[in-house]
Amino acid sequence: MCVDYRDLNCASPKDNFPLPHIDVLVDNTAQHTFFSFMDGFSRYNQILMALEDQEKTTFITLWGTFCYKVMSFRLKNAGATYQRAIVALFHDMMHKEIEVYVDNMIAKSKTAEQHIDDLLRKYKLRLNPAKCTFGVKAGKLLGSVVNEKEKVKAIKEMPIPPTDSKIRGFLGRQAFEKIKEYLENPPILVPAIPKRPLILYLTILEESMGYMLGQHDDTGKNERVIYYLSKKFTDCEKRYPALERICCALVWAAKRLKQYMLSHTVWLVAKTDHIKYIFEKPALTG
Repeated sequence: MCVDYRDLNCASPKDNFPLPHIDVLVDNTAQHTFFSFMDGFSRYNQILMALEDQEKTTFITLWGTFCYKVMSFRLKNAGATYQRAIVALFHDMMHKEIEVYVDNMIAKSKTAEQHIDDLLRKYKLRLNPAKCTFGVKAGKLLGSVVNEKEKVKAIKEMPIPPTDSKIRGFLGRQAFEKIKEYLENPPILVPAIPKRPLILYLTILEESMGYMLGQHDDTGKNERVIYYLSKKFTDCEKRYPALERICCALVWAAKRLKQYMLSHTVWLVAKTDHIKYIFEKPALTG
C-alpha cells in the first residue's frame, strides 16, 4: 500500500531530532572484538500513532476508508521519531555496548561472555532475522567495514611467486615478504580522545590529495591513526592554480572531518605552511 502524504508532510512541522554521524558510530566500534549486526523488522510499524493523529493518515480504497494505527512509511518525521524511540530504548547502552542508526544496530563487546550478556537484555524489539548476524568478528555497518583483520587473510596466504621473473616483479623475495608483513599488520585505527589536539597531515599532488588524521598517545611521543582520506581531483580541479588546489583540499577535508574539527583543536602538518601563505599573500586591489 502506497499513500501520497505530500500534503500532510507540507503541513507537518519539522522534527529536528538529529541522526548520529556515521563516521562517529564506526569510530566507536574500535578496539572491540565481537559484534552482532541487527536490522529492525517493519521498523516504523512498531511505533503506535497518537489517537488524535490517526485520522490524518486516512486513505481510500475499493473496500472502504481506512487509517493507520501505527506509524507509516513516507511520513515526514518517521525517521526522526524512530531514532528518538530507539535512543530512549537503548539510552543506557548507547556508545557503550551498542550503536544505533535508525533501524541499523550493532552490539559490540570485547569478550564473548560480555557479548552474550549484552544480547540477552530484553527490549521486545522485533528484528529481521534475514538481515541479522550475531557473534561475528567483522562485518559491515552502513557501508563501512568494522574490524578489517579478516580482509588480509588472502594476503597472508598468498604464495611466493614460483619463477625468478615473477619474483623480480615483486622487487625480490625479501621485499615481497615485507609487503605481506605490512599488509597483514596495517596501522590500527583508534577513536579520538576528547580534549586532546588532533594532527592533520596533508599531501597535495597534481591529480590527487591525501590526508591522515592522528593524535598523540598518553606518552605524547607516539602518534596513533584515527582516519585516512584521499580524493582524486576532478578534471576542473586539476586546472586550478596551486594555491586554489590547496584551498580546495582544505575545504574538502573540513567538510569530511567536520565532526572532529568541531570538538578538537587540529594541527595542520604539510611541506609548506599553507594557512600562513594564504593569509600573508598580498591582496590585489583595483
